[in-house]
Amino acid sequence: MPLRQWEDLPVMEPFLLLARDGPVVTVTLNRPDERNAITEVAYSDEIARFCTEIGADASVRALILTGAGSAFCAGGNVKHMRDRAGMFSGSPYELRNRYRTGIQTIPMALYELEIPVVAAVNGPAIGAGLDLACMCDIRIAADNAIFAESFVKLGLVPGDGGSWLLPRIVGLSRATMMTLTGDAIDAATALEYGLVSEVVPPDRLLTRAGEIASRIAANPGHATRMAKRLLREGQDMKLGPLLELSAA
Repeated sequence: MPLRQWEDLPVMEPFLLLARDGPVVTVTLNRPDERNAITEVAYSDEIARFCTEIGADASVRALILTGAGSAFCAGGNVKHMRDRAGMFSGSPYELRNRYRTGIQTIPMALYELEIPVVAAVNGPAIGAGLDLACMCDIRIAADNAIFAESFVKLGLVPGDGGSWLLPRIVGLSRATMMTLTGDAIDAATALEYGLVSEVVPPDRLLTRAGEIASRIAANPGHATRMAKRLLREGQDMKLGPLLELSAA
C-alpha cells in the first residue's frame, strides 16, 4: 500500500519513495541517475520532514531505508563541489549556514526518530551516503556494496556527523583509518568491522531487511521506540542517569 508523497516540495519528483506493508514502511532514495546523491537542500528538507511526520504515526513500528538503482547513496554532488554550485555556492558564511539548515538536519532528524531503522545498503555508500547508513540502527549490505568515508579526497571534512557516528560503530582506530585515507572497503570488510550486521546476495537484500524489520515490528511499538531511545542516550550518559531514564 503506497503512502502519499511530498508533492509540495520544490523538486520535480519526490526524493523519497514510500511503501507500506503493515507496520513496516520502506523508504527508497529515488535518484538512481544521480546515484541517490543528496544534491539539493530540498532533499534534506524532505528527509527531515518525513522523519517528523512518520515519527508521529504510532502504527509504524519499523522502517527500511534503501536506494533505487545500483547505489545506496553517493553522498554529495562532486561537480557542484568542484564548481561551487548549488548547495555548495556562495561565501563561506553562506555555505556554513546552508550546511546547518540543509544536510545537517538529516542526522538530527534521524537521531531523534524513535522508530527503528534498518538500512538495506544495495550498493556504494560513499561520503554522506556512508554517514546516512550510520544514522540507521541496523545495517545489512548486498555483497557488492562498498563503503567510504571519502571526504578528505575532495579536500573536505565529514560535514554531516560522520566523525561522531563512525567511531561509535567501528571503533576509533578503524574510523580514523577510513576517515584520514578516504579509502573504500568492501562488504566483507564492513562485516568484519561491525559496520554491517549481515552481508547477503543482492537479490536477497530487501527480503532479508523485511524479515529483520518484521521481527522488530512484531514487538510492541512503544517498547521498541523507548528501547531505541535508551540505546541512543546511553552512548553519552553515565550509568546512574541512564537507570533513572529507564525507570521513567
